[in-house]
Amino acid sequence: MTDPTEPREPEPTVPPMETIADSDRQPPRRSPAHTTTVPRPAPIRTRDDIPPGALAVGAILGTATLILILKWGIPKAIDWYHHQDWAWFTQWTATVADPVHAYLTAHTAGLPLTASSAVNIWLGVGAVSLVLAWFTGAVGARLTYTAHGAATVYMVWASSPAAGRTVAAALAVLAWTIGSLFALRGLSLRPVIVLPGCARRS
Repeated sequence: MTDPTEPREPEPTVPPMETIADSDRQPPRRSPAHTTTVPRPAPIRTRDDIPPGALAVGAILGTATLILILKWGIPKAIDWYHHQDWAWFTQWTATVADPVHAYLTAHTAGLPLTASSAVNIWLGVGAVSLVLAWFTGAVGARLTYTAHGAATVYMVWASSPAAGRTVAAALAVLAWTIGSLFALRGLSLRPVIVLPGCARRS
């Protein structure tokens, strides 16, 4: 044991972090030469990787399938279309469109905008926002489509008869959600968390 009266040796001073060399750090920095990356698979080249015989067989089968569709498939589909009762679709459309037209007619009185112009704007904004949101996925187009659908459901609820108001609003919501399959495709509410150590290396 050491005598407590003896003077203690001074402890070595720890230099600040900026004076420590990179090789002395714990753990040391990894140089780009020592990082391991997963090799990417080579892309498949149709002409180089698929035998010519398989390409010829695929072309023949594709041509035969196209001929069968043109000769039997399309006429059968046209015949099926003419023998179907599409009254449900026209009634569904009228259940949603007629209350909207009535609402716009009643609430454009005294405005420079006529009811027919308001209906055209309503149809145009809905169609354009749906197409833009579907093909571009832009946030503005999706917000416009969402606002258009919410306004449509409200107008249907406000202008439908009291007895069928809930059914009309529900059919408007269904039509809106069917369009959302295309306008809001790929949209996820799950947050994306990117960790600094898991950044993708190019």
